[in-house]
Amino acid sequence: MNRFKTIIGGSLLALACAASSALAHPPIAAEQAAASFEQDRADILAMAGNYKVRFDMQESTRWDPGYTPLDRKISGGNEVVRVIEDTGRKIVLQHLLVVTHEGKDMVIKHWRQDWEYEPARVLVYSDRNTWKWEEVPEKMRTGRWSQTVWQVDDSPRYGGWGQFETQGGVRRWRSNWTWRPLARRDAVRKPVYDRYLSINRHQNGPEGWIHWQDNTKMGPKDGKLGPIVQEYVLNTYTKFDGYNVKAADDYWSATKDYWAAVRAEWDRIAAEKGGIGLQEEAETGTVISARLMQFADDIQAGRTSTAKAIGEARKLISDNTRRL
Repeated sequence: MNRFKTIIGGSLLALACAASSALAHPPIAAEQAAASFEQDRADILAMAGNYKVRFDMQESTRWDPGYTPLDRKISGGNEVVRVIEDTGRKIVLQHLLVVTHEGKDMVIKHWRQDWEYEPARVLVYSDRNTWKWEEVPEKMRTGRWSQTVWQVDDSPRYGGWGQFETQGGVRRWRSNWTWRPLARRDAVRKPVYDRYLSINRHQNGPEGWIHWQDNTKMGPKDGKLGPIVQEYVLNTYTKFDGYNVKAADDYWSATKDYWAAVRAEWDRIAAEKGGIGLQEEAETGTVISARLMQFADDIQAGRTSTAKAIGEARKLISDNTRRL
């Protein structure tokens, strides 16, 4: 009997040690991270394509006992993702929604994601209406990628840095903890929270890719920020081209020079003013978002020239941003 217990006990100990090793989640060593550069690039570039998108949002754990979590919300649509810049160490992906309204296909310029290899700093959300440069710790630069996400008018939304890793046979990019402004779906509700603290993950699969978020919704409590409720978001991009993909490509062909100039102007402002200070509204995002989007629509419709729209956009951005 004692021998049986010894054998069983030893087996359980060995199993526990093996499980502990398998479940460990240490930082990726710099040399290991740097060795996967080409695979990293391939994974980022693989996010381009034509997709049916499903947005699944669920508030779960409430940290404030006085708060009632929202019901689960599921929405979706058709989205085109295009590589609009690739310099090797920087990859830019532009998202374009294609929607049908009253029998007519319409294109809505959606979010943009910039990936940069081994960045020294990242433009991050700092506080309401404020984005500042944040240094990436030097020891965490080698082999890492930053992801900066921009809003529909190419103003900033959030940024973070992270690493590609493989766990359980699944390869994904995982960010550091990042601050984010409220999404429109929350901002219009005038909620008790006013920002998110998040971890951001992207992973590819045979049918497309997923973007999943772990969001702690934060708000002022007793003079300081505190957690209100936890939210889990799973955005699923499934390969699909059974919609008017050409509408998105036509829109981009007509407006890409304008948007390139707009991106360059935001970059100039961020560099010269130490970041970006810009007022936001719940319904529209930035206070200039609707006008910047309209300029692009006017170009495509032939109501204005690209050069004139660029001049008006530059002035609009400059006049509505402040030095930090």
